[in-house]
Amino acid sequence: MPIAKGYAATDATKPLEPFTFERREPNDDDVVIAIKYCGVCHSDIHQTRNEWGISIFPMVPGHEIAGVVTAVGSKVSKFKVGDHVGVGCFVDSCVHCQTRDVDTEQYQPGLVQTYSSYEADGKTVTQGGYSDSIVVKEGYVLSIPDNLPLDAAAPLLCAGITLYSPLAHWQAGPGKKVAIVGMGGLGHMGVKLGAAMGAEITVLSQTLSKKEDGLRLGAKHYYATSDAETFIKLAGTFDLIICTVSADIDWNAYLNLLKVDGTMVLLGVPEKPVPVHAFSLIPARRNLSGSMIGSIKETQEMLDFCGKHNITSDIEIIDIKDINKAYDRVLKSDVRYRFVIDMATLDA
Repeated sequence: MPIAKGYAATDATKPLEPFTFERREPNDDDVVIAIKYCGVCHSDIHQTRNEWGISIFPMVPGHEIAGVVTAVGSKVSKFKVGDHVGVGCFVDSCVHCQTRDVDTEQYQPGLVQTYSSYEADGKTVTQGGYSDSIVVKEGYVLSIPDNLPLDAAAPLLCAGITLYSPLAHWQAGPGKKVAIVGMGGLGHMGVKLGAAMGAEITVLSQTLSKKEDGLRLGAKHYYATSDAETFIKLAGTFDLIICTVSADIDWNAYLNLLKVDGTMVLLGVPEKPVPVHAFSLIPARRNLSGSMIGSIKETQEMLDFCGKHNITSDIEIIDIKDINKAYDRVLKSDVRYRFVIDMATLDA
C-alpha cells in the first residue's frame, strides 16, 4: 500500500500532529495526485474537534486540494501525468443509487466525504488533503485552469463552489441586487463571483473594517450591520441575500431587506435554531433557503468560470507545522481571507 505523510487529529481534544498512513492501491479508474496546496476550511476545525458529533479518528482533514497528477489508471481518459487538478469536499457519491445524479449528487444519500467518511465499502476511512498525496476516482477529480495558480485556486474547491452554487441557482446577474452577509473566507468569494456574474453586490458586515477590501473585490456598496439605520435604509432592496456567517443574528431583520419574491440563503450553520416570524415571509412572498457546495459538474463549471475571469481566493500561505496556530487565528477572524498550506513544508 502507498504510504502518505500528513498531519492528523488523533482525537477531539488534541492538536494536529505529524501522521503517517496508508493510501489505497490505485484502481484502473483512479488518479494519483501529489498534493501541492490545501486550503484550511472552518469545517476542518468543526470536524477535528468533533463539534458536529460525526468525526472519525485519526483524521487527516482538508478538502480544498490542489495538486499535480503523478499517475493514472488504465481506464482513465480525462487526465494525464502533469495535469493541474483539484479535489473538493467529496470523493464519491450516490453509492446507494442505481445511477449517479450528476446535478444534485451533493444532496443525495451515499455521499463520501473527502475525509472523516467511509468509502463505498463501508469500512475504509477517507483521509484528506493535509497530506502529500491522494488517490481519487477519475469522476471526482477536477481540472484547474492553467492560468490559475494552484495555491490561490485551492480554496475554490470549497469556498468557491459554496458561493458559486447559490449565486448560479438563484440567477445572480445583471439587474439583480445581491447582498453578501459576512466578509470572510466565504463572503469575499461571493463578492468576487457575484460581481463577475454582473450582479450589483452589497456587503453587509458587522463593521466597516473591511470596506476597502470589499469595494476592491467588486462590491458596489458596503454597510455595517451594527448600525440600526442600515436595516431601515435597505428595507425591501435585495433580490438575493446570501448569509455566510454562523453567528446568531436577527433573521427577521435580514428577511425584511428582501424584495417581493426575494430569497435569503443560509450557508453558515448557527449553533441555535433559526427563529423566523411568519410575517417576515408572508407579506412579500419571501423565501428562506439553504445551500451547500455543488456537484462535480457544477464545481468544474465554477472552476472554468474562475479561469475565464481570473478569479482566485485571497490567501495567506502557511507551513503545515503552523496549522494549530492557524486554527486559532481562524476562530479570531484573523485572516484575509483563506489560509492555504504549502505541502512542501511537510519535508521541511
